[in-house]
Formats: sequence, C-alpha cells, structure tokens
Amino acid sequence: MRFGVNYTPSVGWFYHWLDFDLDDVRADLDSIAALGLDHVRVFPLWPVFQPNRALVRPKAVDQLLSMVDAAAERGLDVAVDGLQGHLSSFDFRPSWTLTWHRRNMFTDPEVVDGQAHYLRTLTEALRDRPNFLGMTLGNEVNQFSDKPHPDPDPVSAAGAESWLRRLLDVCAEADPRGFHSHCEYDAVWFQDGHPFTPAQAARIGAATAVHSWVFNGTAQQYGSNSVATVRHAEYQVELATGWARDPDRPVWLQEVGAPSPHIPVESAADFTGQTLDNALTCGNLWGVTWWCSHDVNRSLVDFPELEYGLGLLTSGRENKPAGLRVAETIQEWRARPTEPAVRGTALVLDVGDEDTAPNRSTCAPGGQFFDAWAALAQQGVRAAVVLASRAGDTPYLAARGITELVHPEDVR
Repeated sequence: MRFGVNYTPSVGWFYHWLDFDLDDVRADLDSIAALGLDHVRVFPLWPVFQPNRALVRPKAVDQLLSMVDAAAERGLDVAVDGLQGHLSSFDFRPSWTLTWHRRNMFTDPEVVDGQAHYLRTLTEALRDRPNFLGMTLGNEVNQFSDKPHPDPDPVSAAGAESWLRRLLDVCAEADPRGFHSHCEYDAVWFQDGHPFTPAQAARIGAATAVHSWVFNGTAQQYGSNSVATVRHAEYQVELATGWARDPDRPVWLQEVGAPSPHIPVESAADFTGQTLDNALTCGNLWGVTWWCSHDVNRSLVDFPELEYGLGLLTSGRENKPAGLRVAETIQEWRARPTEPAVRGTALVLDVGDEDTAPNRSTCAPGGQFFDAWAALAQQGVRAAVVLASRAGDTPYLAARGITELVHPEDVR
C-alpha cells in the first residue's frame, strides 16, 4: 500500500517553475516526508516546459530531475504528470495550440506529435532515476474535451481511446518498466456522452486512476458527514474495479481531499480519517495520493475559494489537523495492516453499451445506482460492483469472492 501526496509548492504554487528554487523544494519535501508519506505526484507546467512544439526546454527538464533527486534523498518516490493541462481551475496550454494556432489537442496530428515528443523527452530523462514511478499523461485533460469547458476540443470516444493509446505507447517505449497511466476527472464515470469512458479508464494503462471529490454533488445532496460522503472514495474505487477486465487490476486513488465549505474546516480531519479507513477496505487499492501537500498562499488571487485550504500543511509548512490524521493513519496501517473487506455482495451495473456507457449518469450522485450503493453502505454492506455483462460469469465472480448479486431496483 502506497501513501503519498500531490505536491503543490508552498512558494509560488505551480508558478514556481518560472522562478525555480531548489531550496524551497527541499524544504517542502522535508515537510512532506515528515508526515510518513512515501511518494509525491508532481506537475511540470506544459507551456513552461514546451513553449514551442519542437522545443522541450533542457533547463526545465534539469529542474524536474533535480526535484526528483531531492525527493529520493528524502525517501520519496515520484510520479510525474506530463500535460498540464488543468490545475485548480486554471488551464495551462502552450501558445502553439491556441488563438492563431488553435488546433484540437486530441485529434490534430501535429499537436499529438508534439505531445508525443514532450512525453518521450521527459520519460527518457526520468527513466534511470530509481525513485521514478512512471508518467501520467496529464492531469484531468478530459475536461478539455467536453462541456462544461468554455472552449472544448471535441473528440469522439474512439478518438479519445486512440489518443490515450498512442501517448501511453510512447511512454512505454521510452521506459518499459514504468508505471504509466492516465487520469480523468469524474465525468469519465458519471457524465452521459462524455468521450472519455469508464472502459478506457479501467482497461488502458498500468492502473485505473480515481479522482474522488465530494463537491461533485455528494456532500451537497447527502450531507458532509453522511455515509455517502465519507465512503465516496471507496465507492469510486469499487466502481473502477467493476469496470476492469482483470479482477486484480490496481486502482490508484490519485486525488482525494477535504474541500471547504462542503466539508467544514472543523470536520476536515474526521472526514480525512474516515475516507482513508473506508478506502483501505478495497482489495485492489494500489495507493492513496492526497490532494494536496501545501495550501495555496493567499497572496495569489482568482482561485476558487475551496482551492486555498486543501493542503495537509499550510503554505508556511505547518501541519494541519488533516495532515496529522493522515500521518496517524499511515503509522497505524504500517504497524498493523488491515485486510481488505470481503465483498460477497455485488451491485449489478447496467449502463448500456460498455464502450460508450451511454447511461453512466446512474452512477453519479442522485442516480439510481449511486443511491442503491449508498443505501447498502448505510446498512453496513461493503458492496462490490459487477457489470451486467459479467453477472453470469461464474469463474469471474468466484475470483472476486462474490456470492450474491443485487440489482439497484431491489435495494430499499
């Protein structure tokens, strides 16, 4: 089991790449390692690293390598996201994809070639670092493909899959041993018609990445301390497991946090502890990477209010209650690892065609499937998820330890 954090620099946020200071990075990593965490996920800013389609700045790559080396000195492994992409409500795309050079980032051959060049360059530079875990293609880049983005780059489901496979192949060619993956925000699981699909998320790449945010309607509809809210991450991990062809495919809870005011500040530590305890009951969980390491400094403006206080530490590198709760959970788990829950009961999911999942909104907060899973959770059941197409597959069910199937319409 891996426990890590998404590294948000305490000085300058991700704009620190413009004025990179390794001493600040080292101090941040010291405060992260002190919590007992074992890895960080880091975010090069795409337009800073590749300002021209043919230019990946060597100095920027060297700065990334120095960050990875500093992490190694503190016992921290590093996962690297490539295409940034989208971070905390801000978009970062290079000028060669915008305005006068406006081109679709998923379908334009030259843009995709440029992305491949960028990812190959980073992966080849990183592959010999012993603490390099692998590449993620980019952070929630699916948000560029569809509503509610104000200027989307439309792509079909087939086009999205082609894009994912092309770029993951580039990473694998550059570093065959790497733990290379992709990640999407939860439209992939919950939004009908979204071109990035659950099948892609759960069947392409080394692991299935889950980003669990209860500001998606869960906390608003069910309450900040409800079972549906504190078990939301567990629900998404089990949903991801249900979509996988391989019953043992790892699921990476890659982002999860306690957003205020949806989770009151005074409840953040309790929510954090309950979320972790529930997620750790999932048998396929590879690890948890909390969002995020350090608060955004209030001297920076225009962030949504909830983004300022998501850190486990303040921007002054002081521990917050949620950070201390994470440290306690890690210490307890390492002293006495808990066995995953036996999930003998599975809720059957039918969203139509598996490739496009046209009715996946049933899985979203307020949907019939979500409500049925939450109702079972309220009754104390730790339910698995099984696709309707696998409900009659006896060897598959046996491999997952499932002995009882329940349909959403039968849950009271």
